[in-house]
Amino acid sequence: MEKTKLLSLGFLREFQNRDEFFEKLTSERDMLGKIGNQCVLMILFCGLYGVVMGSYNGVLQAISSGIKVPLLLALSVLICFPAFFIIQHVLGSKIGFAQMLTVILSGFVMTSLIMASFAPIVLFFLITGDNYAFLKLLHVAIFALASLFGMKTILDGLKFCCEKRSVYPKIGVVVFRFWIVILAFVGMQLAWNLRPFIGSRGLPFEVVRQREGNFYLAVIRAAADLMPGVEPTSRGENADPNAGDPHAK
Repeated sequence: MEKTKLLSLGFLREFQNRDEFFEKLTSERDMLGKIGNQCVLMILFCGLYGVVMGSYNGVLQAISSGIKVPLLLALSVLICFPAFFIIQHVLGSKIGFAQMLTVILSGFVMTSLIMASFAPIVLFFLITGDNYAFLKLLHVAIFALASLFGMKTILDGLKFCCEKRSVYPKIGVVVFRFWIVILAFVGMQLAWNLRPFIGSRGLPFEVVRQREGNFYLAVIRAAADLMPGVEPTSRGENADPNAGDPHAK
């Protein structure tokens, strides 16, 4: 019964009562089942958003992005969680590995759920417009907003463990805020290495692009492309700064 709830949008209804939600989440009962259910939810929601995201550039890109968006979140957890867990235990945390993982994953499930909820809005702009630079910035904004909700969920879970169960140190809540910054940098670097997610229609389909440039320059260029009177430079996620200049090659 509990598995069925976690594998449905009942996740949101349970989340309304946060104390009860985190009490169930951090109990030692059926930890593997809860972790498995959270992973399934994250993959489903992220996969849905990825398919919509990549549909801008056809079926192959939609399939590729449907795989890469869940992979992006999963790799972010795998890379960053071990250091966070060890540091928390050094600070005096009494939360077990599996319990801490369920708290962290709850935030990523919330992130993926918020992303999936924006899929109809993304489809609307795909149907009514065809501005590649705008779509890139739209997706960056959606990822950022969804991540804020996700990190707030984890923070609520850690505060619950600190204030209601007394198994988590207050200093750990402060350290978590620094961990969010590290997670953000890791996530952005991973996203850049896994690109393209949208795929430029002017370039052939590729699973991943060459390692050049960086995420921050790509965002700045996309923002510049939206300004009136500025010639577009974003031809793809690996846009060449000399693109458009016939003498540059």
